[in-house]
Amino acid sequence: MTSKSVITVIEKAAEMKAYSNALRKAGKSIAFVPTMGALHEGHLSLMREGRKRADTLVVSIFVNPEQFGPGEDYNEYTRDTEGDLGKMERIGVDAVFIPGPEEIYPPGFQTYVQVEELEKPLCGPFRPGHFRGVATVVLKLFNIVKADIAVFGQKDYQQWKIIERMARDLDLDIEILGLPIVREESGLAMSSRNAYLSDQDTQRALSLSRALLEIKSQFANGTYETGKLVDSGKMALVRGSVGDVDYLEIRDGETLENKKEAACGDVAAVAARVGGARLIDNIIL
Repeated sequence: MTSKSVITVIEKAAEMKAYSNALRKAGKSIAFVPTMGALHEGHLSLMREGRKRADTLVVSIFVNPEQFGPGEDYNEYTRDTEGDLGKMERIGVDAVFIPGPEEIYPPGFQTYVQVEELEKPLCGPFRPGHFRGVATVVLKLFNIVKADIAVFGQKDYQQWKIIERMARDLDLDIEILGLPIVREESGLAMSSRNAYLSDQDTQRALSLSRALLEIKSQFANGTYETGKLVDSGKMALVRGSVGDVDYLEIRDGETLENKKEAACGDVAAVAARVGGARLIDNIIL
């Protein structure tokens, strides 16, 4: 375990740019992990990888209002900056950028980024404007932090692919790394929104990962027709009394296009509401 270190806390974009410019001038590389705080082991695994990949590790904490729609949990989203800083100190984070909303979206802000096709499937229809908000804030953070590599979790699979495509399409000089989902011992994908779940809801939420494992098992046993695979997963959701399902689908692992027959590298993805939380999960076939 890395010993505790003192973290440089930066709140202003201009100060963050100056910090990064000084590092780059000194020939130091920068790894970056953008977060919305409420850190759990999934986030910390990204930071550990970033720590290995560069001379300097920068993390951001910003609950981005532009990726929350009407009626979503922006105001209720867990915020624990003091606790987050303690966790980051133990990882060995060098600097944390914690801007206020006005620092990212100053008065008169009107420029947004959309990755048009990749944002349409899966969560797209259920969270209109969400991925526009994600792509915009991530591009802004990339421009402010000026990192060489950015580390994301594959739990937000669609988000990861959108950011990869944005970096490619806009010739951003940054490597995008996606790391596998970190799960509880039970199999539940780690998420800040798991804090919303009662014990009973947590048991129901396990059906999401079980549905995905059922699909993967059927695929490994030679079932490739996506309709049959999805039906097998839906049975697991029914058994777990998860009825409020936004989607359970199999998509091309790169383009997120529909598939009639699944192939290695495709993604099975699910989103459902359990108790007071909207949960997502996926598995790569």
